[in-house]
Amino acid sequence: MKLELNDKSMLFSNTELPDVFFTEYLSTAKGDYVKVYLYILFLSKYNKEVKITDLSKKLALSFNVIQEALSYWEAQGVIIKKNTGYVLINLQEKELFELYTPKLSSTPEQAEQTAQNKYRAKAIENINNLYFQGVMSPSWYNDIDLWFKKYQFDEQVMIALFGYCFEKSALHRNYVQTVAEAWSKSNIKSFMDLDNYYQKKEKLNVIKKSISKKLGFNRSLTQFEEAYIEKWIIEYGYSQDIIDIALKKTTSKANPNFDYIDKLLSDWKERGFKTVAEIQEFIIQMKEKNKKTKELEKKSNFQLYEQRNYGNLESLYANPVSKSNANSQ
Repeated sequence: MKLELNDKSMLFSNTELPDVFFTEYLSTAKGDYVKVYLYILFLSKYNKEVKITDLSKKLALSFNVIQEALSYWEAQGVIIKKNTGYVLINLQEKELFELYTPKLSSTPEQAEQTAQNKYRAKAIENINNLYFQGVMSPSWYNDIDLWFKKYQFDEQVMIALFGYCFEKSALHRNYVQTVAEAWSKSNIKSFMDLDNYYQKKEKLNVIKKSISKKLGFNRSLTQFEEAYIEKWIIEYGYSQDIIDIALKKTTSKANPNFDYIDKLLSDWKERGFKTVAEIQEFIIQMKEKNKKTKELEKKSNFQLYEQRNYGNLESLYANPVSKSNANSQ
């Protein structure tokens, strides 16, 4: 008696999907694209010939969406287009080939890095456990190794990088890369560098809030306004006390603006002023100069407020006069 197992019944068959699909492709692919991939994966088991129009009807997707999905998966290297159709790539083999690099011999430099590599391996293990629940995609290992080499981060900084992105709910390669690039431009390499960076950022945020409050803003600062403040603090090296002097010059203005404040601070920077005392002495000198200018104008019988023509510098330090005072004169 011959017994045979009928394994051709679709009711009891399975379509296998490797875990690497979830770790590498699911989060970045559109829902319709995933839908298309899963269905063609299912059909590929039976070597069936299928038309795009058939897929469109079966999946309730437009013809264009099906084409976009196929182009997307082709660009990802998940499927290969041939004259007769498409070939689906084994995802596990694909990742293995991308990750595997033969090492036939070890150089002296590589031998010296053995201890360092152990620390890095421990750091990556911590990243995996803390932020990926122990199922970090294999390709992340290559990215982390690349960032170690490119940015010269130490292990604590790398862990902090992933922690920062995790807290922002943006644990995606592009975002992590962007933050890493920003940290690198701020000369962050060690954890001490990162700590100093955070202290500066915190100090910067405190000053931003203080400036906004003193100007009477009931809104958040714009990106351009924040850029002004960062320039004054980071590039010019000015403290809150110096910036406050410029802010006080806006008290008589109905609509204080950052352009005016920036002109004052930039003028002080060009003159090499670094302390509050230097700036206050300069302002006193400018007031005296303006006072003498007024006296000369009066003696010359010029109209004080209508015909006076200050230069750019004098206009910055001229004392504003209210309309009522002007009319009375």
